[in-house]
Amino acid sequence: MAGPVTGAAGSMTGRTVLVTGGTGGIGLATATRLAGLGARVGIVGRDASRAEAAAQAIRADGAEVDVFVADLSVQRDVRSLAEAVLAAYPRLDVLVNNVGGYWATRHVTQDGLERTFAVNHLAPFLLTHLLLDRLRASAPARIVTVSSGAQAMGRINLEDLQGARDYSGQRAYNQSKLANVMFTYELAQRLRGSGVTANVLHPGIVRTAFGQEDSGTWMRLMLPVVRPFMKSPERGADTSVLLASSPDLEDVSGCYFADGRAKRSSRASYDTEVAARLWRASAELVGIEPS
Repeated sequence: MAGPVTGAAGSMTGRTVLVTGGTGGIGLATATRLAGLGARVGIVGRDASRAEAAAQAIRADGAEVDVFVADLSVQRDVRSLAEAVLAAYPRLDVLVNNVGGYWATRHVTQDGLERTFAVNHLAPFLLTHLLLDRLRASAPARIVTVSSGAQAMGRINLEDLQGARDYSGQRAYNQSKLANVMFTYELAQRLRGSGVTANVLHPGIVRTAFGQEDSGTWMRLMLPVVRPFMKSPERGADTSVLLASSPDLEDVSGCYFADGRAKRSSRASYDTEVAARLWRASAELVGIEPS
């Protein structure tokens, strides 16, 4: 799908938004801008002091901001986060699945899962499911998932989803970002008629701390070269803010956006058979019913 620029952000007064990875980079910029539009915003981060500092910065302009601390690579934390959000928010209008990362070498989480797949795909997959009833009850509501242009190079390897046999940091990242897109398309189909929309986006190449935990030689060499041409986090948040707030997008669902426009994603992303198999595998890994 391709389309024109979708219009301007809209008022968020009276609405509640949760932004994962909201303590820095694109996530913080997204949370700040949505708060500026009038939303009550919850930000999720791993580090309590950093999250509180981010919240204080947003509150400086009079915004209502809540802090949730969770390591989204750990499924126990994802479940605890969902419980805390449901206790804090009688309604949830927008979920922004923004958290993500890149690791050049293979790391294993507390749950025995490959970290890139766990953080970038399984965390939003599980969190969305745990909050879905609240989003349905709050309809019209929106689910916005941050993917990457790297989805175009991704391939879902159902025989080795977690790179146990053959790991490449870039390949794992590309696969996880393609998984974001395929999850969104499948989710949008399942939510049809519910009043809850699901869309996914590429924010552009943005100047953040992305990948600094374990960047690998190639990234360390290339980042100084390309950094002057990267977007600021504020510009990188443009499409997330648009998808979360634009009145023009209230009924738009199951689309991939870049630069404020609906566009076609990779050919692989439209493979419904692989998407269904990925959904089932993901549900098994996080311990929920596929339906």
